Amino acid sequence: MIDTAVPAFTRLSELGSLGAGGKVVFATDDFFAPCERMITDEEPIFITDKYTEFGKWMDGWETRRKRVPGHDWCILKLATKCVLRGFLVDTAYFTGNFAPKYSIQAASLTAEEEKSLPNRAASKMGTAANKYEFEQIERLNSDKWDEIVPVTALRPGYEETRLNFQKVLSDDPYTHIRVNIYPDGGIARLRVYGEAYPEPPPRNQIIDLVALQNGATCQGFSNAHYGHPNNVIKPSASKGMFDGWETARRLDRPEIIESNHNGTMKVTGQEWAVFKLGFPGTVKQFCIDTKHFKGNYPDSVTIEGVCLNRPNWSPDTAYNWHNILGPCKLSAHSEHWFDCDTDIITHIRVTIAPDGGFSRLRAFGYVDSMTM
Repeated sequence: MIDTAVPAFTRLSELGSLGAGGKVVFATDDFFAPCERMITDEEPIFITDKYTEFGKWMDGWETRRKRVPGHDWCILKLATKCVLRGFLVDTAYFTGNFAPKYSIQAASLTAEEEKSLPNRAASKMGTAANKYEFEQIERLNSDKWDEIVPVTALRPGYEETRLNFQKVLSDDPYTHIRVNIYPDGGIARLRVYGEAYPEPPPRNQIIDLVALQNGATCQGFSNAHYGHPNNVIKPSASKGMFDGWETARRLDRPEIIESNHNGTMKVTGQEWAVFKLGFPGTVKQFCIDTKHFKGNYPDSVTIEGVCLNRPNWSPDTAYNWHNILGPCKLSAHSEHWFDCDTDIITHIRVTIAPDGGFSRLRAFGYVDSMTM
């Protein structure tokens, strides 16, 4: 019987997608579908009658049927240095053309080693790596990188078999992975889950303390019916409502809406999410971006902070949260900037009332010098 349970590691940060800052730096072949499609943020789709001059249009990475020695592979740069905890290899809609087997290798490259990577031009269907690109990439000896997923069979992309989860049992931090497919074929999506392990920034440099690439992560939330709070800390601009945090409509909303003296709504309920900052620090400015949320943005937002002596927040423990800002009125499809001057904090709790969604959260400030 096939185990379709979703493993716990999928609740960690996703560090390989384009939206998270992942990047394809090399692929042996992009004939039917370029490798970048494999790490797009959107769910894969299938368009029955869509064809290209090279064959059936597929939403993923698909190589040509191999007629020369070897197998296909690609190298991905992750959003930041991280400890990898697991993968999802999704073969959705690749039913007769999925890659039969795969493996994954990983390495932590220095800035000097990264210079050996070829400059990948805009990928196009019908192309493959040329001799010069192969010569450049061979300097990295990527075939000798640590094997973190051995050669493993994949299942076809039917709804009941498309999701292939794989746990990783290594505590080493990595910056790049090599995805091998044997010998050829397609993968719809690759998701890379782990814990960010970024280098500390230079002293006195202002950074986004709640950015995914700086090690921030969501550690708890009340509701994520339409989108996970981890989406709001991606470095990229939001692509749509699917790429933000959105809750269900609360059923305890008042029948008749009234307002408070400050213009916010009188409501009986609210939703929240807790984020661990990438580094302990002081926040000078927050941004709540409701881009794409035009009829479903929250009425107001409140942000609180706390400094914990442990890395992880727990829902079973009471904390002495202190108010940083709010409740502040929000509006549709807009950036909202708020100045502040916090003490040193490690976690923030963002509360929206009564419900709704927003696309991005930013918390610009300074890393505590004692942690550097």
